[in-house]
Parts: sequence; structure tokens; C-alpha cells
Amino acid sequence: MVSRLRIAIPIAAALALVIVPSLAPAARAQTTVTSDPPASFTLANGLQVVVIPDHRTPVVTEMIWYKVGSADETPGKSGLAHFLEHLMFKGTAKHPAGEFSQTVLRIGGNENAFTSVDYTGYFQRVPREQLAGMMEFEADRMTGLILKDENVLPERDVVLEEYNMRVANNPEARLIEQIMAALYLNHPYGRPVIGWHQEIEKLDREDALAFYRRFYAPNNAILVIAGDVDAKDVRPLAEQTFGQVAPQPAIPAQRIRPQEPEPVAARTVTLADARVEQPSLKRYYLVPSAATAAAGEGPALDVLAQLMGSGNNSYLYRALVVDKPLAVSAGAGYQGTSLDATQFSISAAPKPGVEFSQIEQVIDRVIAEVCQNPVRSEDLERVKTQLIAEAIYAQDNQATLARWYGGALTTGLSIEDIRSWPDRIRAVTADQVRAAAQKWLDKNRSVTGYLIKDTTAKREEKRS
Repeated sequence: MVSRLRIAIPIAAALALVIVPSLAPAARAQTTVTSDPPASFTLANGLQVVVIPDHRTPVVTEMIWYKVGSADETPGKSGLAHFLEHLMFKGTAKHPAGEFSQTVLRIGGNENAFTSVDYTGYFQRVPREQLAGMMEFEADRMTGLILKDENVLPERDVVLEEYNMRVANNPEARLIEQIMAALYLNHPYGRPVIGWHQEIEKLDREDALAFYRRFYAPNNAILVIAGDVDAKDVRPLAEQTFGQVAPQPAIPAQRIRPQEPEPVAARTVTLADARVEQPSLKRYYLVPSAATAAAGEGPALDVLAQLMGSGNNSYLYRALVVDKPLAVSAGAGYQGTSLDATQFSISAAPKPGVEFSQIEQVIDRVIAEVCQNPVRSEDLERVKTQLIAEAIYAQDNQATLARWYGGALTTGLSIEDIRSWPDRIRAVTADQVRAAAQKWLDKNRSVTGYLIKDTTAKREEKRS
């Protein structure tokens, strides 16, 4: 729904409508600031429940994560996962449309929903004593959704308008859409989460219901409860609500998707738009995710991204903005939270009069230096400290804790992977960083996108 806030991950799912924190991938969580570690148990119907105690305030966050996203859609039905997310607020036989949201509002809580390439989720943040009611509502709509054409078709128009607002009228989003389509030749990550316009406009009630019945089930979901609760209190509530929902036996234990062939050629994309005021360059490399990387590679890529493009002391920022001012901004990032191969990104916005070729020469030089020379020990320790500190500070928000665990668990990681992340960051060596750069920042693995201002329309106006 347009009124629901969604925060986009800037790399892997720039067009996705998701809420995983952008300052750190899910695997960046450290041992929590609470006194008790997360507890996990699985109900008889296959629902995994994770409880993250945080007793600082009498508030609780409930998140239900479904292990289905845009990459799981049937070809030709792009946008279906996100469309269904909208429709999940249309009510059930037990709770008519609007009752769930009105209840959350009445008790002073807040709610949201999100869709990504790998998962779809729904959450409420409410006073502790309201948790049982929220769990009952959420369990009911896991299988009780009622859809009618009179509310499905108008909601499709809402999604189309959302597409226009977020993509069609946003040149940078459109460029990322095109880069992703060029980066993924075979994998469904190349489809935008919101969908292709011509396919969205054909989605209907039967499409949504078929998708819902296929994927929305307890054995394809993870329930994350964070806040002023303990597992011993949550378990009976989960049994009474979600535990009564039958599993879907047709859901496979593991998601199998088409995988990318080994990249063999660098690609470029140029998007010209009359609305562009600041040209920009973006380069995406195909790299392993935290779930698919070899031992030590994921943390090394995290450190490499921090070294190259996070903050005023990063290599790219100093080379492009400070030492030889060619750009107004420069950065890099690694989106580790992904079920399959993901992206390492580099971006820069050139100053007026600076050519993209000048920017790329500097980028290539910085990468070559990282590949050839060991990272200075003081730089390595600085960025590792920054990464761990960011994770610690971010844990001040219980919803962030829930997002970390849900995002990680739905993309192939474990609770231990999340909690041990700081130790693995501390263990990253200069040789591992250099090896990661050498192996993965190969230009043949990349797509470079150029966003430029289209002056053709103005020239045509003058002629007329």
C-alpha cells in the first residue's frame, strides 16, 4: 500500500520494498546488548520461532517472515510477491479488511510490510500485553485471506502508481533496474522486485491466490519476536495461534533457482533522462553472498567495502573527492544478505566538466592498488572497529534486532552466523582482503551504468 513506509536496500534490492537496515547487512549483528541470547524452537507444523529478549522497555515487535520473494515468482508474473503483500491487508472471514490495522492503531502500535528478492514479511510493534492478539491476527491471515475483484483490481492500480512514482519517475532507480537486468543473465534477481510494468498490469486475483496458497504456510515461515518477552512465555502463545495452522507439504525443503553462468565480459548501460541534474556512475560486481561465500570471504568483502567506500577516509572518497577533486561523492558497498550470488557496488557522482572515463581511471587504479598491496594495518583495524561499532550501536532498536535475524535466517544463515560475525570480522587479515579484491573485483564480473542528462528534448523544443 502506498501509505506503508518501505526503505530500500541500496544495492541488492534497490527497487525492492524492504526494511532490512541499510547501515549493515543482517549478518552484521553481534552478541545482543540484552542479557539473554536469542532462543529458537520449531513447532510441529514446521514454523521456526526466534525469541530475542530485550527487557529495557515493555514493548514487543512481532515479525513474520515468509521465505518467498520476487526471485521465486513464475516467469511472466513479475511483481506478484509484492502485489500479494499489498493484498494481505484485505481481511479474512474472521477479521474483515481494516480490522487488523485499526486494532494496531488503537493500541498505540505501528505496523509495516516489506518485500524483497528472497523474502516477504509483516510486522507490528505494540505494548507487551498485546502480543497474543497480534499473533492471533497474523496466524489468521497466514491461510485465511479473502480476495475479491473489487479490492484486488484497485490495489493493482495502486501498485502501478507506486511503480510510476518509485521507478518510472526516478532516473536513478531506473538505471539500477537496468544494471540489475544486465548483471543477472539467468538468475531471477535480474527482475525488479516491484515487477515489470507490462506484467504488473496483467496480475489478477487468481494469480495472487495461487501464489498465496503455494508459499504462505508455517513450514515456509519464520516468526521473530523481539522485546520484553521470554521464550517460555512465547511458546504457548505460538502453539495456540500459529501452531493450529496446517503445513503445506508441497513446499520443498530448499529453494532451487537458476544460477548465473560464470561472467566472461564487462557490460555497460547508459540511461539518458531529461530530469537528471547530477550525472552518476554505478558499477556492480557479481560476488558471493554471506550464505554462498567460502569460509572467510563474506567478512573479507564486508571489510573491503568499508575500506573502499564508507566514510571520508575511504580509499575511493579520498581519491575522487579529496586528493584530486573529480567527484562530489564516492562510495562502495557489499550486500551480503542474499540467498544467492549478490552484488558489490561502487558509485560516484562527477563534478561538472569531469568525464566518466576520468572517474573510472581512478576507480580502476584504487582497485589495482588494493589487489597489489597489503592493506595498511592501521586502515584495517580502523574499518574493522567501525563495522563492529556500527552493529553494536544499531542494536539499540529492538526492531533492528528482529530485522537482522529474520533477514539472515531467510537467506541461509544461522543464529550462530549472526552472533559470531564480529569475531569473524576481527579475524579478517590484509591478505584475505587483497585476495577478495583480486578474485571478485574483476571487471569481467561487472556492469557499469552511466546516468546522464538527455538534452535531445530541449534541442527539439528549440527547433520547433
